[in-house]
Amino acid sequence: MGEEKKSQSQPAGVWPTVKPFVNGGCSGMLATCVIQPIDMVKVRIQLGQGSAAQVTKNMLKEEGVGAFYKGLTAGLLRQATYTTARLGSFRILTAKAIEANDGKPLPLYQKALCGLTAGAIGACFGSPADLALIRMQADATLPAAQRRNYTNAFHALYRIVADEGVLALWKGAGPTVVRAMALNMGMLASYDQSVEFFRDSLGFGEAATVVGASAVSGFFASACSLPFDYVKTQIQKMQPDAAGKYPFTGSLDCAMKTLKTGGPLKFYTGFPVYCVRIAPHVMMTWIFLNQIQKVEKSMGL
Repeated sequence: MGEEKKSQSQPAGVWPTVKPFVNGGCSGMLATCVIQPIDMVKVRIQLGQGSAAQVTKNMLKEEGVGAFYKGLTAGLLRQATYTTARLGSFRILTAKAIEANDGKPLPLYQKALCGLTAGAIGACFGSPADLALIRMQADATLPAAQRRNYTNAFHALYRIVADEGVLALWKGAGPTVVRAMALNMGMLASYDQSVEFFRDSLGFGEAATVVGASAVSGFFASACSLPFDYVKTQIQKMQPDAAGKYPFTGSLDCAMKTLKTGGPLKFYTGFPVYCVRIAPHVMMTWIFLNQIQKVEKSMGL
């Protein structure tokens, strides 16, 4: 009888451990399917192709609607790795922290630390897919002779390994990790604080609380992470000149040259579009995650 109970409880013990990773990845991928066009415009703005309206008009005129979904496979792969790892890690880390805190709710700074750590873990796993995504989105902006012409994310990863070596998959991983840490800290800390404010202080209902808190967390996630995202994008899309020399020797060199030539506000190029892209993604990720959890609960999982 005891062995029977043990065999029945073992699957129940495995699924709760795996579930945060699976749910996080699925919710992130669903959100990406909706956000991809905005993300594409954001990258083009950072590459100096004009305002959001100009970029959108030119893309529609010259490349068609399909251009807005260029790199979608890489975006989905990124969510399947990055978001799976960061949200799953965050749930595991917070659960362990609550256990160490004798079951008491975590203070805001501990949640922020968990978010920082989870963001770093997720970025390490998602960096190759992120590199493929940036290159596929930026490809059409290059002269025809310099285009890489990746057909999908897996082709991009194969070509990068074949042409540049395995370690090239983590080119720009430093700023990617730092950006992820900043984004997760801003998103998670401000989200929890906003939920308490909207729900407890203003008396908002569940739906209004989620939408309002997600919008606030999206803004702070954008403000914290965009400078690192800008540097990361410049590093990942750079090409060597005729002499084989790259424009930047690294992330710090890129940051210093950008600061010298464009000033601090240069790091916030495309901030409105970036914020519009981050906030809906945050909201939809939470909404999709909530719906997935409801379906699981109705199925007794």
